[in-house]
Amino acid sequence: MQETACHTMKEGEILNESHPQYPLYEGILYGDKVSTEKFSKRLSCSIKHLPIRLRFHFEYNTLKAIEKGVTKDPTLVLNGKIFLEGLVQAEDITKAFEKLI
Repeated sequence: MQETACHTMKEGEILNESHPQYPLYEGILYGDKVSTEKFSKRLSCSIKHLPIRLRFHFEYNTLKAIEKGVTKDPTLVLNGKIFLEGLVQAEDITKAFEKLI
């Protein structure tokens, strides 16, 4: 069942899952639990209206983050590339995804 309200995303959740026609992106959110939860809630609010699906994963391991080139908490890696760094505002998340699609 798809969530319609802003919410903290869960491990493995697919945002906009009920729209299989939308392209599917793989997102990994690196950082500590508190900052990644805040970011994931902003993310769910920011892109739920866009024609995109996002499968979501968390990574709390600092060494894995460093291996991927992550230097800020939280950082969203999208399809293997650093996409957004730091606890950015919801409006900035929306703008970044609008440019992507």
